[in-house]
Amino acid sequence: METQAQTATRGRRKIRVGKVISNKMQKSIVVAIERKVPHPIYKKYFRVTSTLMAHDEKREAGVGDLVRVMETRPISKRKRWRLGEIVQKAK
Repeated sequence: METQAQTATRGRRKIRVGKVISNKMQKSIVVAIERKVPHPIYKKYFRVTSTLMAHDEKREAGVGDLVRVMETRPISKRKRWRLGEIVQKAK
């Protein structure tokens, strides 16, 4: 019962899926999020990539892995996301 009340006040957390492009830091990864955006006039879709830093407590994500990250409280100056799960390991 208590967890439902917390989620109602806190709201839904954002979840993004992206590819790990760096894991050289301790307990941190850099994830590239790619999305398709239409051109405002010509309506052709093009890819826009944004990067974010996520907290990886167990250091299990490697470069090239497809991961799911979720929004969390600020952990450091640039980290506001944490690793949710590894969707697909890199080959």
